[in-house]
Amino acid sequence: MLPSSSTLARIESLFRPLVVRLPTWASLRLYSYSRPWFLRRYVQERPEQRVPPESLHQRLWGVRFQAPLFNAAGMFKSGDGYELVARQGAGAWLAGTTTATPRHGNDRHGVRLPFAPYPTSGAASNWLGLPNPGHAEVARRLGALDRIPGCPVGVSLAFDPDPDQSDERKLDGLIAGLEHYVDAGVDFLEINESCPNTEESANGHGERDDLAHLESRLTQIRDRFLQKRGASLPTILKLSNDADPADVPRIVDLASRLGFAGLNFGNTSTAYAALREQIQPAERRLYDRFSDGVRGFGGGVSGRPLRARSLHLVGLAAAHLRNRPPEREFHLIRTGGVEMAEDLHASSEAGAPLSQWYTGYFEAFARDGHDLYRRLFDQLDS
Repeated sequence: MLPSSSTLARIESLFRPLVVRLPTWASLRLYSYSRPWFLRRYVQERPEQRVPPESLHQRLWGVRFQAPLFNAAGMFKSGDGYELVARQGAGAWLAGTTTATPRHGNDRHGVRLPFAPYPTSGAASNWLGLPNPGHAEVARRLGALDRIPGCPVGVSLAFDPDPDQSDERKLDGLIAGLEHYVDAGVDFLEINESCPNTEESANGHGERDDLAHLESRLTQIRDRFLQKRGASLPTILKLSNDADPADVPRIVDLASRLGFAGLNFGNTSTAYAALREQIQPAERRLYDRFSDGVRGFGGGVSGRPLRARSLHLVGLAAAHLRNRPPEREFHLIRTGGVEMAEDLHASSEAGAPLSQWYTGYFEAFARDGHDLYRRLFDQLDS
């Protein structure tokens, strides 16, 4: 009989600093193969129920969140794992990111779903390619969930990244997905407007950060969804941590004016050169190989190196909202470099009542097992 996931994670964390010093392709293949295997096993666990302190509960958009922290998109792409994280004491659970068309995920250089950790740097790289079974299937799974009070259900969606699809067809697919999730009874939606982990973006066709393009897409989402079925369902816009700080006020105004319920800063980063200084010297060989879009993969960097970026963007957005309060309820979410109670304090003080974590979650799980939320919230509540 295999050990529990928490035992496996704790053992793996002891060897990880040594594994990443192996030849780069050995490290890449080992982690890219073992990670999906671990996650498939992990989502089946049913730990003892943990309930965060009442002082952490908050109601946003009419939805009760039992805590200010929950998983970022990408952790539970297929709609599995709700009961696991709800029992752990997460403030919410976010499925996806999903697309209209089921996606197999990325393969390159003989590596499927490329992933690399940088443990002493508190960071990771991935170029997964949005593997998921599609909006319709995940919505079916979410509609069948047995809810746990205080842990609302959210889902992240993205436009299909297929370069052969027209923009009109991509929009049709996204709107259909939003409708599926409304019918499934989810509590909130998150539209992922920045994903660096697809073949399209790796080939230079996925970066459509021009604000005119963004406004056009968001206006169509407003006209075809928000004004019809999404008025009472919080729909959040997730952007990149690479967003230009000078654009933040305009983005905030655009999102609030069109009826979005909030902004999430943000997704993984492709600023490889700028982030390299925050990668420990012993891990830079693997980092450089992974981020090389020709010999490696590209993809996005997550974890501690994004801490200052996410906090800065949230702070700019919150300052603008104080100066120009929106007509509707509008909140900020911070994602990137969230690891500790101090990060949640910083998020709250900057103006983000909710935070999401991914790399920090798995670091905490390796250390604290299923008590990861309880131990962090005990520090936050002290």
